Amino acid sequence: MIKKIFSIVLILFLATGAQAASKLDSIKKKGELRVGTTGDWDPMSMKDPATNKYKGFDIDVMRELAKDMGVKVKFVPAEWKTIVAGITADRYDVSTSVTKTPKRAEVAGFTTTYYKYGTVPLVLKKNLKKFSTWSSLNNKDVTIATTLGTSQEEKAKEFFPKSKLKSVEAPARDFQEVLAGRADGNITSSTEANKLVVKYPQLAIVPDGEKNPAFLAMMVPKNDKTWNNYISKWIEDKKSSGFFKTLLAKYNLKSL
Repeated sequence: MIKKIFSIVLILFLATGAQAASKLDSIKKKGELRVGTTGDWDPMSMKDPATNKYKGFDIDVMRELAKDMGVKVKFVPAEWKTIVAGITADRYDVSTSVTKTPKRAEVAGFTTTYYKYGTVPLVLKKNLKKFSTWSSLNNKDVTIATTLGTSQEEKAKEFFPKSKLKSVEAPARDFQEVLAGRADGNITSSTEANKLVVKYPQLAIVPDGEKNPAFLAMMVPKNDKTWNNYISKWIEDKKSSGFFKTLLAKYNLKSL
């Protein structure tokens, strides 16, 4: 009987210890911060095909976090369709910024936010008169491209219930379908849209205003409160120090 009670107590103790374990402890012990990132979201995270190195706003943020933690940073390639699975499968400790959605929040945790954006449609500039409003794109004869696994893929169903939705898989991107004439439009963050219309003058932002204001945050394991609180506190401290203000100016992004 005593042995049985002892076994139960031991199991409970081990279970409690497992629950108490945090990414924060393992990261400091290993001396490495693993960061999942897609590398295809200008200017947040971009992978240079010539060097295979990452650059961008979020990349700078993660390098600063690793530096302050006194560890190395390792960027782990991810895709939008599996970026959440990368957290749940322990392929990385944290992701670069993503939009918090109810579906993602079911299985992953989110830190405090550090950037806000709106959603806008992109069309070919030559078609701007035809597609001058959000409602003009909501038509059974219109094809809207989305990138598989993104928050925009979910929102397109809400914004354009009458349209044909065409989902493409990374490394292909939704805006490329518009450029190629295989889709009439796509939706993306105002941040990326402002970069794309400069890079591709054939594209234009539909002048009908932004919708769906969304806040970006890093994604972490859902039940690891210690790790989440650590990063969230770090973000708030960096906001106070002016780090994010300087970084926003570097990438010509508007303040939160």
